[in-house]
Amino acid sequence: MLAQLLAEDRRPPARLWNEILVASRLMEYEIWTRLHARQLAESHGEAGLAYSSDESRCWSFPRRCLRVPLDAFPTIVRTLDALHLASCEYLRNQGQSIALASYDARMIALARAMDIPIFDLETA
Repeated sequence: MLAQLLAEDRRPPARLWNEILVASRLMEYEIWTRLHARQLAESHGEAGLAYSSDESRCWSFPRRCLRVPLDAFPTIVRTLDALHLASCEYLRNQGQSIALASYDARMIALARAMDIPIFDLETA
């Protein structure tokens, strides 16, 4: 979302936006911290808010989502990555078909090690 919102050189392909997209509320905080860090909250805040306030796309994960055992992670994991991956695991355990969309190499490597499918953002 940030790559799209900030019109970065590397942005998700148009086909991503045709998918059913779901993110935890954590994404909302990540958007706002990056916008504030770059002093773009005033110019980009409305677009960020529009995406993150869409209740069909952003969900507040239940507490049980956070109970993914620490041994579920094949290596040391950063806190926010752990929360994103725990969300993926929770959704998979609920029978949802998911694929992680990320440009973060560490997150992708962890997801692959956990057999979480990856949405290919590199092909248009």
